[in-house]
Amino acid sequence: MFRNRARWGACLVLAAGALFTSACRNDMHDQPRYKPLAATDFFSDGRSERPAIEDTVARGQLRIDQARYTGKINGKDVDYFPIQITRADVARGQERFNIYCSPCHGRLGNGRGMIVARGLRQPPSYLDDRLVNAPVGHFFDVMTNGYGAMYSYASRVAPDDRWRIASYIRALQLSENAPADVAQRFANTTGGAAAGGTQ
Repeated sequence: MFRNRARWGACLVLAAGALFTSACRNDMHDQPRYKPLAATDFFSDGRSERPAIEDTVARGQLRIDQARYTGKINGKDVDYFPIQITRADVARGQERFNIYCSPCHGRLGNGRGMIVARGLRQPPSYLDDRLVNAPVGHFFDVMTNGYGAMYSYASRVAPDDRWRIASYIRALQLSENAPADVAQRFANTTGGAAAGGTQ
């Protein structure tokens, strides 16, 4: 009698397990879907990707500040930073510059990166007068849209990081083209010692 009960119990457990596992289907995992930009017969225009609805803005895409997101005002490069630049921002700009820019432009910004050593065309030096005198918006615009052989970095570098890189480019330019008395002027405004160690 005990064996019969055990058998019935085992059968009942198996039946309950089969009932519950039949509800576990892979429809949610294997649901029909389109790859991005794939063609389809479902919509009349033949595109699976739907166009954005007119007069709507996707989350994170509201960009009212023209200078901050284009580097231009009325089609002209801005000559100021539309975000506040701190020492930490310049350090972040240096980090991003070393990752994205130095392979071509070199760590010093002199246009002698590793690509030149491998036989590719040398990019311009940031130390050239033309670029030293260029508005800072020019660098942002070039990183955003590309220029000459350089392609756009807009998909790789966030807008604020592009401004930080531009601030580091300005720091590189200043380090190479600083007026002879800049250390003395800095010492006088901060109360610190001049570069030579005397005040």
